[in-house]
Amino acid sequence: MIRSAIIGCGSYSPERVMTNADFEGLVDTSDEWIVQRTGIRQRHIASEGETTADLGEKAARAALADAGIGIDQVDLIILATSTPNNTFPATAVEIQHRLGMTHGAAFDSQAVCSGFIFALTTADQYIRTGYAKTVLVIGAETFSRLLDWTDRTTCVLFGDGAGAVVVSAVEGEGTSADRGILTAHLRSDGAHRDKLYVDGGPSTTGTIGHLRMEGREVFRHAVGMITDVIEAAYAATGLGSDDIDWFIPHQANRRIIEASAKKLGIPAEKTVITVDRHGNTSAASIPLALAHTVREGKIRRGDLLLLEAMGGGFTWGSVLLRW
Repeated sequence: MIRSAIIGCGSYSPERVMTNADFEGLVDTSDEWIVQRTGIRQRHIASEGETTADLGEKAARAALADAGIGIDQVDLIILATSTPNNTFPATAVEIQHRLGMTHGAAFDSQAVCSGFIFALTTADQYIRTGYAKTVLVIGAETFSRLLDWTDRTTCVLFGDGAGAVVVSAVEGEGTSADRGILTAHLRSDGAHRDKLYVDGGPSTTGTIGHLRMEGREVFRHAVGMITDVIEAAYAATGLGSDDIDWFIPHQANRRIIEASAKKLGIPAEKTVITVDRHGNTSAASIPLALAHTVREGKIRRGDLLLLEAMGGGFTWGSVLLRW
């Protein structure tokens, strides 16, 4: 059977770094308060004029170089983002043009912090059905543009960045030993919309709006929802937490990550945490964490990776893959 394997990854973070101390002059907060509640110590912020397309393009070029292929070998580009350059066209087509791709197709996927999981799952479906052989999947965000910089409960949480992977068709035997994506599970529930949303949009206010969040409610639902899609992945493959080599969750909050890993029985040494240096970069967080772990030389061929995320909507999902 056909599997979808990641053959290259890359990332990019803006040069400007904003530490927790930088917020002490903006809102009533402190480094101790932020670290204790979130685990975040710093985040990268896009400079004036630096856009989601800029970040995504750089991450995409890094992923293509890591895969050792040219853009002519890519059939499709999927960009996961909640902060596009324009309402339309899709920011993916701008990145497509910048990369010199004049064939195939490109489009955006919007599932907020679960965006990369949704986009990667979509790429897997295109590959498994034979529509595409190689797909470039990007998660890129400039969330700093959505923040209310007077709201201490949200402005300290988010950062900007981009990550990308090249996914390509490989042959498998149909077993859990195959290389590539073994199973993926997506969920959403619009009943929770008001717990994490942006209070603007073209069809409502005609403005960009600002991010609004009920932090305690998000935390309360997060661990259970994450467990749901991970247990679904285990049921689909016959695998379990003992088989996982690397748990790479959405990097939103260290406490949520640690609580989820503990509930699932995944040890801390197998859990990737980069939220301390990037903050919550929404759809970019998983590919950023993945690229960071690959650069450190920790992930090896044959390792079993568990990816998961939860975002506004609510949306949530998991991908279980073999490297």
